Amino acid sequence: MFSVIFPGQGSQTVGMGKEFFEKYDIVKKLFSQADDVLDFNISKMILEGPKENLDLTANTQPAIFLVSYSIFRVIKDEFNINLNEAKYFAGHSLGEYSALSCAGYLDFEKTIKILRIRGKAMQNSVPKGEGGMLAVLGVKIGDVEKILKDNEKNFNAQIANDNSEGQIVLSGKNGDLESLSNFLKNNKIKNIKLPVSAPFHCELMTKATEIMRKELDKVDFKKSNNKLVSNVTADEILDVKDLKNLLISQIEKRVRWRESIINMINHGVSQFIEIGPGKVLSGLIKRINKNVKTTTINNQSDIESLKI
Repeated sequence: MFSVIFPGQGSQTVGMGKEFFEKYDIVKKLFSQADDVLDFNISKMILEGPKENLDLTANTQPAIFLVSYSIFRVIKDEFNINLNEAKYFAGHSLGEYSALSCAGYLDFEKTIKILRIRGKAMQNSVPKGEGGMLAVLGVKIGDVEKILKDNEKNFNAQIANDNSEGQIVLSGKNGDLESLSNFLKNNKIKNIKLPVSAPFHCELMTKATEIMRKELDKVDFKKSNNKLVSNVTADEILDVKDLKNLLISQIEKRVRWRESIINMINHGVSQFIEIGPGKVLSGLIKRINKNVKTTTINNQSDIESLKI
């Protein structure tokens, strides 16, 4: 059994999806549709840059979705590979919206519009330079939770992403993250400040939560037979009615990626197909379980050699 997974922020590169754009009319059409819906030339930004514009959260989120969705459609429409036979669809943070759309719960135009709003809201939730994110390497989730609890008077930070064994990302105000980083270094725990403009997936995202609550209240999700795994619960979403609240919660709650992968494996998944730019998720999965197969789809030859 296989699952289809979609990457989140950080996987973007200038020129991503270019091979598909040049070769397939369906992709040209989707890129053009995105330009019209968003009312700016996101196609040009994806294909030509500049990188600093593509890296802005308000642009990154719809851009990664557009490329991921385009590749999914090429696999489905041009190669007649039925990815709806997947046991689960899942995505990391914004990738959950790619999963949602490709699984048939939300149409393309609504999804890209929502991600533009989500990206802006998350980018603007905290004044620039006030918050950030820190990757902690080589320690288990329980140890990080204990460090945060034991030192809550010295620094305030939250777990944003439980990515894999030994890779946990924390969010908070920059002052707190600096104190935390020094504490970790003193205890010989490796940590890296990430080049992001805001502290995602923590309580500092309250303004973004409110904006997304209003936006998602306007959305009617379709019913689909495809099963989705939620970032918030790390489990299958059993009722389409729960989607809205889970997506709202997702803004401030940790991305439980490690647990999501373990749960899918425990339910019989032995192959993960990563669709979209980069291969970050495949790398994380290898750290979680070396025995499962991972396949990344970034170009046409990846599709041609795809075995499911």
